[in-house]
Amino acid sequence: VQLVESGGGSVQAGGSLRLSCTISSFTYRNYYMTWFRQTPEKEREGVAATTIGGGRSYYADSVKGRFTISRGDTGNTLYLQMNSLKPEDTSMYYCAAGPNPPSSDDWYIPQHYDYWGQGTQVTVS
Repeated sequence: VQLVESGGGSVQAGGSLRLSCTISSFTYRNYYMTWFRQTPEKEREGVAATTIGGGRSYYADSVKGRFTISRGDTGNTLYLQMNSLKPEDTSMYYCAAGPNPPSSDDWYIPQHYDYWGQGTQVTVS
């Protein structure tokens, strides 16, 4: 299973970016996918998670109302629409995938996921 993120970049505060993560696996429909972020100074932080069908989503308090997670129609691409970006959103953003459905108690725990992408940098100034 490989995860490839894209869409990062530099943007001014108040701007928007959309991140994408594509999972390469014939069994991609069996994987739950989540966005994390991490800076050198902080531990990896769960940003947003969604169930396979997109029926339920979870968000970190710091991004609620600004970020939206979604999964493409084919199911093998995960998106993160980021609006009203703030300097504190500056981070490396990672996509993660695992076979176990996320819940409100564990979606933000990195150990819940088996596969990780290489990350895409988001810089907000």
